[in-house]
Amino acid sequence: MKKSQYLFISLLSLGLVGFAVILQQVGYQGVSFLPCPLCILQRVGYLGITIACMLAASFDSLQKLFHGLAVLAAAYGAVIAAHHVWLLSHPGASCGIDPLELWINQFQVVQGLPWLFKADGLCSAKLPAILGLQVPEWSLLWFSVLLILLVTSFFKKPLRT
Repeated sequence: MKKSQYLFISLLSLGLVGFAVILQQVGYQGVSFLPCPLCILQRVGYLGITIACMLAASFDSLQKLFHGLAVLAAAYGAVIAAHHVWLLSHPGASCGIDPLELWINQFQVVQGLPWLFKADGLCSAKLPAILGLQVPEWSLLWFSVLLILLVTSFFKKPLRT
């Protein structure tokens, strides 16, 4: 992969986190999208992709290592998003107060950046769809696209110039 492609993926992943924060702070159709614990874990996946791709673009000698870490972050995010989509289709599977919320909210980074990492919502909450999909479904779609892109480019032989 070229450095510009790594930077594009980094900016895309960071932009998706930014969009989530805007939905949280501003809302959509009069509804504030409070992040649930699974939303926060997905943000961590996107930030992992962002950091790994930035490092892959910066260090040629360690590019494959950081590319592999980006693949792992995308796979992690896809698994979390898939579970979140499953919870939306099985609302009885989630309890009222998620124990994962208490665990996530105890971290120091949450205290320092609550607008980014504090989990306040319910994982099974049905919020207004955006262009026909729920936010976790969009997240699963983007994680899948990024994962496919990163995996296929990981095994692709570099072009010699």
